[in-house]
Amino acid sequence: MHFVFMGVSGSGKTTVAERVARQLGLPFAEADDFHPPANIDKMEAGTPLTDQDRWPWLRALARWITEHEAAGESTVMACSALRHSYRDVLREAAPEVHFLHMHGSSAVILERLAARQGHFMPPALLASQMETLERLAPDEPGLELDVREDVESLLGQALEYVGPRVRQANTPVAGD
Repeated sequence: MHFVFMGVSGSGKTTVAERVARQLGLPFAEADDFHPPANIDKMEAGTPLTDQDRWPWLRALARWITEHEAAGESTVMACSALRHSYRDVLREAAPEVHFLHMHGSSAVILERLAARQGHFMPPALLASQMETLERLAPDEPGLELDVREDVESLLGQALEYVGPRVRQANTPVAGD
């Protein structure tokens, strides 16, 4: 089982995903770490990424999931995964990829971005991310989390979703 905490920059996906991974003892990936320098330079300059910029990055993330799937490990990832087609690339990496969408209004997210220090993503790119964002479709397994709630509440909801699924995935089937 693989769990991708998704949403626009500033939604809290990394904060919650890291804590879920730590509490459950699962490998964690921050998708920002997989961006090539050219992508980071574009975002720092306030230029939105294009699909052409994103496809190699998404394929690298999918490879990370595939490697852990081959090793029999469940994982947690923080990744914007804004469009259904982007999530399709991640879903192709393993049979069970779930998405936890950290969802909130532009006003709430903008307030968080304005207070954030040391991140390459400028608040000016929020509008383009919100335009790009496609909420989870019925064919996408996952959960939507309301970022107006405090981190502890979000963590609890995420653990209620992820924990049982990880335990179920790690339970040997009779006869194994």
